[in-house]
Amino acid sequence: MEKNLTVTSQSHNEVTVFAAEELKRYLELMQNNRTGGLEKAHLIKLGVFGDFDIKPINGSTTAFDDEIFIDIDNGEGIIAGANPRSVLLGVYRFLTEAGCRWVRPGAGGEIIPGRCIEDISVRLQERPSYRHRGICIEGAVSLENVTDTVDWLPKVGLNSYFIQFREAYTFFERWYNHTDNPEKQGEKFTIEKARELTKALEAEIKKRGLIYHGVGHGWTCEPLGIPGVSWEKIQEDISPEVTRYFAMVKGERKMVDGIPLNLNLCYSNPEVQEMMVQSVLDYLKSDKNVDILHFWLADGYNNQCECENCKKHIPSDFYVQILNKLDRVLTENNIKTKIVFLLYYDLLWTPEEYHIENPDRFIMMFAPITRTYTHSFAGSTVSENTVRHERNDIKLPKTIGENLGFLKNWKKEFKGDSFDFDYHFMWDHFYDPGSIYTAKTVYEDVLNLKEIGLDGLISCQCQRAFLPTGFGVYTMARTLWNDRLDFDKTAGDYFNSAFGEQGSQCFSYLLTLSELFTPPYMRGEIPAADEKISNKYDSIHKVCEEFGLLINQNREKGHPSQRLSWQYLTFHMEICIRMAELLKYRTLNNFEMVESAWKGLKKYICSIEDQVQPVFDLYEFIQTFEIMNGFVLKDPEERK
Repeated sequence: MEKNLTVTSQSHNEVTVFAAEELKRYLELMQNNRTGGLEKAHLIKLGVFGDFDIKPINGSTTAFDDEIFIDIDNGEGIIAGANPRSVLLGVYRFLTEAGCRWVRPGAGGEIIPGRCIEDISVRLQERPSYRHRGICIEGAVSLENVTDTVDWLPKVGLNSYFIQFREAYTFFERWYNHTDNPEKQGEKFTIEKARELTKALEAEIKKRGLIYHGVGHGWTCEPLGIPGVSWEKIQEDISPEVTRYFAMVKGERKMVDGIPLNLNLCYSNPEVQEMMVQSVLDYLKSDKNVDILHFWLADGYNNQCECENCKKHIPSDFYVQILNKLDRVLTENNIKTKIVFLLYYDLLWTPEEYHIENPDRFIMMFAPITRTYTHSFAGSTVSENTVRHERNDIKLPKTIGENLGFLKNWKKEFKGDSFDFDYHFMWDHFYDPGSIYTAKTVYEDVLNLKEIGLDGLISCQCQRAFLPTGFGVYTMARTLWNDRLDFDKTAGDYFNSAFGEQGSQCFSYLLTLSELFTPPYMRGEIPAADEKISNKYDSIHKVCEEFGLLINQNREKGHPSQRLSWQYLTFHMEICIRMAELLKYRTLNNFEMVESAWKGLKKYICSIEDQVQPVFDLYEFIQTFEIMNGFVLKDPEERK
């Protein structure tokens, strides 16, 4: 076939060359999956708009905007993009139209149909519904996990990847040390190794031209020489020369909980502001790869400085002071990197005296980490938030309306670029074992981003959030590209691709599980021991047992990726049966049996980790129920 198919890149750079290689590779796979060769030679040209004199839909684009143009007639023509990244997005968009699907990251998630290029004609010009479309590293990961994720992003229309911290140490360390799985032998893992893996990951991001978000955490400890690489406590003594910059809380300048990332500083101190700004400048001078740098304060709250100077302003005022100084210093050094500031914890309150002087430098990030996922942004009444900031006595918003009230106030303050930084697949997806309710929530959230004034979503999530399926993350990605997608049609296409002819039965089964598991109960939003809920958990075993017959019929049938989808459902079914037993005991307040059931569930998931590793984050699953959610496992009497 090679002699009859030529794919050329008009723009000779790493990304478009890679795009040409990918297009030819997949077209050859499609051709090899059918009988017969090509009757004539075919030429497809790739390039940016300027190579073909194509005009953007709205007349212009920024470096972070994507747009694609495809004009392929019977296997010949052009695929173009507003930039090299968009060319790659255009290639995968064309292949999607041709019938290819990527239902989860990795080769095991590819569905490549047998099809002749001579039968494929696609003509379209599209601009995504949202500018910011990405995933942020979280959970426990191997290098293979994150490179598979980065490879998958443009295939489903995403354009950004966010590596938290300077070297992503904590995420790699959790996997390579096999934290929380006593059945696996951990290996020695170092900061140096994390840096090596991060560099390899950065190369994969660059090869695809993805927008690289970086750092976020650590700017309140790293400038003081205190490593901020994880959420672990440190034991070492810190000299008074350093602690004098710490926030004074209850008369003491100390690290309140021993976790450097949660450390707030004495932000009214000019030396503190200077150190933080200089630290960012030094980082950007030494690291030229980051496209968008996140500059965050502490990952803690109610530990702000109580000195007389700090009490003169709320934390957001000092934050804006530092942001303005940072902009001036970066401008003086001719550094054009965009800076993300966030709305999170104390910074949900808008500044009262200071204002961002150069909005073009900054991107605002709304991070509603305390929101509920029982409800979406759709139809929520925005609270008219008039609650004053109370130093070290703030109450964080729980409802969607309360969170959106804070966003509304910030939107009055800042008119620049902004996006949602959300956590649908960080912990909360574990409260919906069926996964369909979670998919519907993220779908509705994305549909309403424009309504609440945000231009996209970066999902802070487990990289391995694909058990029972990848439908939720896939739906998020596809809807960020096209917010006119119909949920049910997207579900039909996804489940038919992932499972074959009986995909609709898989969807119905998982929808039933979403209903029976009652996610609001698992979140602790329905605290009472309710007989109706107890009966639901009783019925899950029968539902799983009946559907297990269909799973067994399909485990070895169809496309290899579809067989794998069915095999994953086998493991998922066992997890659901054990989880339902645990929750049944929880509704009865029988915490002795809850503990016993949890031990059994943990033992099971540890025993199957190798089989489900690419799609299921054991570490984060255990952390969610043992650390994040005291409602399910902890006796209320013990927690008093």
